[in-house]
Amino acid sequence: MPDEDFTDSDRRPSKTRVKEAMHELQELGAALVALSPGQLKRIALPEEIFEAVRDWQRFTKHEAKRRQLQYLGKLMRHADPAPIRAGLALLRGESAAETARLHRLERLRSRLLEDEKGLAEIAAAWPGADLTQLRQLRRNALKEQEANKPPRSFRAIFQILQELDAQKDAPHDLSP
Repeated sequence: MPDEDFTDSDRRPSKTRVKEAMHELQELGAALVALSPGQLKRIALPEEIFEAVRDWQRFTKHEAKRRQLQYLGKLMRHADPAPIRAGLALLRGESAAETARLHRLERLRSRLLEDEKGLAEIAAAWPGADLTQLRQLRRNALKEQEANKPPRSFRAIFQILQELDAQKDAPHDLSP
């Protein structure tokens, strides 16, 4: 039996590994098609992948969706999957940094509701913040809590804090 030269197989992945990688990319595409349009926009997707996902969401026939998902997997082979995976992890709340950021904003909202001095903390962190609106939302949130009403203002405060935090000049040292 002649000695076999395995140097060529060391450089190329096996056929099985290539198929596994293609299936992983197709599964990543399947995760993308399950997202809402708003969530899709939050992930930095190449334009043709974004369009392929939106096309899949428009289709109604099973076979068309299946073929589109395969096409999406093909497109994914030419894109870097790392930022897409990171974006999905962010949306799912799997990112430790994103979870920490959300907890920090929740603590800030709690301090604001406990004492109006939280407004000074917000003003120091984000000079452009609308303190009048936050003060009004704080009053409304406290009234909602007393009356056992749905926490609309409570949620609105959090949304405003998220928008402020998304600004580039936002500091990240607001923890107590």
